[in-house]
Amino acid sequence: MAKKPAKEESDEAETGAPAGVEGEEGAKKPSGIKRFLSIKFIAIAAVALIAAGGVGGGAWHFLGGSRSEAAPAAKIKPPVFFEMPDVLVNLSSTGNDRTQYLKVKVVLELPDEAMKAQIEPLMPRLMDTFQTYLRELRPTDLDGSAGLYRLKEELTRRVNAAISPDRINAVLFKEIVIQ
Repeated sequence: MAKKPAKEESDEAETGAPAGVEGEEGAKKPSGIKRFLSIKFIAIAAVALIAAGGVGGGAWHFLGGSRSEAAPAAKIKPPVFFEMPDVLVNLSSTGNDRTQYLKVKVVLELPDEAMKAQIEPLMPRLMDTFQTYLRELRPTDLDGSAGLYRLKEELTRRVNAAISPDRINAVLFKEIVIQ
């Protein structure tokens, strides 16, 4: 058997047709590498098109393109406030002979009007919670806005524990005086 020249073998490997076969069938078939690259290019182009469509659609939605189709906004209920009685306590002394007092006016922010009726019978428990916690505070515990923020968070936590399973939204200070 005679060997084919090297040139003819490479032509056969690229086109998939035997060397020397010229015509429509040999010219129409792309090589394996070219076919792979064209499929890869089509896949990348399809993914890029889908991604561009998603980004464009998301931008259109978030920038207000579908305002006419948006569901009507839920009605926002106005907050309900419940005013607590004033609390006056002497602060824990740090060795000073001088006694310092704390006067606090607190308002509770409730989720709805029905909560007022649930809190009324628990008022003695809430006042006891406030009195016992506030008496243990030192004047340095109330320094700066961070001290007041901690006080607000702690009072909110204690009120929610006292009225559990119900919950309030926040404890708001109407007045704070340290004397």
